[in-house]
Amino acid sequence: MMIFQILGSVLLILALMSPSVRADDECMDDEDEKDTKFTIAAALKAEKAGKPAELFVAYRTIENHYCAHLFDKNGKDLQARAKANLPKLGRDLAKAAETKGLLYGKEPLGTDGKTSAFVWFEAIGDFNEANRVMLKVVHAKSDDLGFFKTAWEVNRSRSGPRDPKTGEQKPYVSPAGYRQELQKVASANTDQLMKAEEKDAVGLSGNSTDVGMASTGSLEKLKKASSWMKFLPDGDKPAKTRAEQRGDAVMKRSDPMFTQVFAKEYYEFAGSSKAKQLKKKMEESERAMQKSAEKAKGAVTTEKSEADQKKFKKGKADLEKELGF
Repeated sequence: MMIFQILGSVLLILALMSPSVRADDECMDDEDEKDTKFTIAAALKAEKAGKPAELFVAYRTIENHYCAHLFDKNGKDLQARAKANLPKLGRDLAKAAETKGLLYGKEPLGTDGKTSAFVWFEAIGDFNEANRVMLKVVHAKSDDLGFFKTAWEVNRSRSGPRDPKTGEQKPYVSPAGYRQELQKVASANTDQLMKAEEKDAVGLSGNSTDVGMASTGSLEKLKKASSWMKFLPDGDKPAKTRAEQRGDAVMKRSDPMFTQVFAKEYYEFAGSSKAKQLKKKMEESERAMQKSAEKAKGAVTTEKSEADQKKFKKGKADLEKELGF
């Protein structure tokens, strides 16, 4: 009985110790030791050099390095300094980049002086400041829809703080004011495009050539406005509604036979059922025209055949007369 009690106690102790033993075992590899010591040495060197970017990169590497405290006496203290100093160091680097005009760029975090303020702020998790910089760029490139979309989806690569109890890490959500500011930009672009479209639409009442040019410009602006409107609460319904109205205006012209193709393009963009109706009508008209053309061609052929026969008979009669028949 005593033997089983002792064995049970030993197993319990091993079970309690096993996680730390396994964790330490992960650092027992020669390559791990070599890499860890190199990382620590690089961080210490960066501290002495006093180069902010190099120091930031070194601190980030060592901050959560599990093996640092095992292979070097400086490891634990170095990690503590890294965690304490990274936020301020990152903010200083971000402000320096912003002063130089490096607000946003695709360059990854590095030590070559090309890292943008946005990337530095993102690296330290200061998302509010990163958003501020992003909005600054959006206003500077207010008509750049591609960049606007990047700003709109900025939270996609972010994560919120980890729950200390559950370990769960939920997606980060920017304050409502961030997207509200973006919507102001989208609204301004929408208004500008819709006003410009009105000027193009004046040509829809001109001759058939004017209609073609006017509808091309008008529809192009409505499509662009639609793209911006999709970021607004009501969506792109206003652009679609106006497109249908433009199609109706074209169909009311006195020459719809020549201009209805432009109305069809408006209706298709608007997603209107009138597009299918008009397409069917155009196809029926085309078939009717083909039949008329074939009928006319047949009539011409018949007339030509009759004329040829008369000409042949006359020629035959003249020849017979000449030969004395």
